[in-house]
Amino acid sequence: MNKEFFMYLLAMALVTYLVRMIPFTLMRKKIKSVFIKSFLYYVPYAVLSAMTFPYIFYSTGDVITSSVGCAVAFILAYINRPLIEVAIASCVVAFVSGLIF
Repeated sequence: MNKEFFMYLLAMALVTYLVRMIPFTLMRKKIKSVFIKSFLYYVPYAVLSAMTFPYIFYSTGDVITSSVGCAVAFILAYINRPLIEVAIASCVVAFVSGLIF
């Protein structure tokens, strides 16, 4: 292994540690603001959506079949179907539409 690898590894470990440590050291009091609480509550969902949603349309190699699967997932999620049902149905529909198109 070369020296640069370990320097990069150390830098990544330091940055990861700082990201987790800084909020604990700066925020010692309980958060009372309703706005900040609601904002922090939705941050994980927003970040996860922003990271995964663009890649949905390239998952099958064809934007049309991915869009059909995504539409089915949205419809099933809107009518409050279980997550496993949404995932399986959208995958099956994307696969079958790939066979059709």
